[in-house]
Amino acid sequence: MRDAWYKTSYLLDQQQSGEAKATERFENYKNQPLSFKFPKQFTGVLAPVNDQYVRPKAAIIREKGSNSEREMANAMYLAGFDVKDVHMTDLIEGRETLEDIKFIAAVGGFSNSDVLGSAKGWAGAFLYNEKANKALKDFFAKDDTLSLGVCNGCQLFIELGLINPEDEVKPKMLHNDSGKFECSFTSVEIQENNSVMLSTLAGSTLGIWAAHGEGKFSFPKSEEHYNIVGKYGYEGFPSNPNGSDFNTAMLADTTGRHLVMMPHLERSTFPWNWANYPSDRNDEVSPWLEAFVNARKWLENK
Repeated sequence: MRDAWYKTSYLLDQQQSGEAKATERFENYKNQPLSFKFPKQFTGVLAPVNDQYVRPKAAIIREKGSNSEREMANAMYLAGFDVKDVHMTDLIEGRETLEDIKFIAAVGGFSNSDVLGSAKGWAGAFLYNEKANKALKDFFAKDDTLSLGVCNGCQLFIELGLINPEDEVKPKMLHNDSGKFECSFTSVEIQENNSVMLSTLAGSTLGIWAAHGEGKFSFPKSEEHYNIVGKYGYEGFPSNPNGSDFNTAMLADTTGRHLVMMPHLERSTFPWNWANYPSDRNDEVSPWLEAFVNARKWLENK
């Protein structure tokens, strides 16, 4: 019955993704069931933040065409951050320098409508504007700051070479193997890792939204060279929606302080955000919120 229902989509997909990827999607959708493994310490309770608590300062970085900044700000706020909205014009004109900011998140979307390619124009706004360039360089030069780049923000940080600054030839983000935008609810398995945000979630497999057109991690070196934090639940398409090398969904720098990912953890913060959530759980929040709580705790201990 599912195959009969899916057949029309498959026939249309042949005209978009091509015969090979359309067939792979049609064959695999039923062989890649969503399967979750929650962290043992996860209670599902949204812990309240004391009104007397001094919240660490965090900032949303966005450009014209960005999205999900409100979801990201909400996740940060719920985890205990004082969140500031920072548009690129604020950095370019010097109204914002990030001097007092401890945690930045570059959000998803389609900056400059992807006219120049995903995040290429956004990267140019940092590279070719003196004040914005200095603000970002000064932020990453510190050893007590954290950053998160999701989707378009991931493409931005990779384009700027911020995750593997020590490499002469750096990773790139390429078009999805299907040749088109892919939006799906998939899963990510968190590897053993040193990421500030995700180390406590190691060994878990969690549901997450992915929505991008250029999400393929392309690595010039072998897998062990990179700090790969999360992999898609299955290697094949469409669980891996883009064809990333080594099935990569999430990547961190060597210190574990700077994290990028293509899937949207901020769009997957609550159980009702998930397209499928275990029916035997009655959680207020999903395990992804723990990543932001971990960031706050790390900064408190610095």
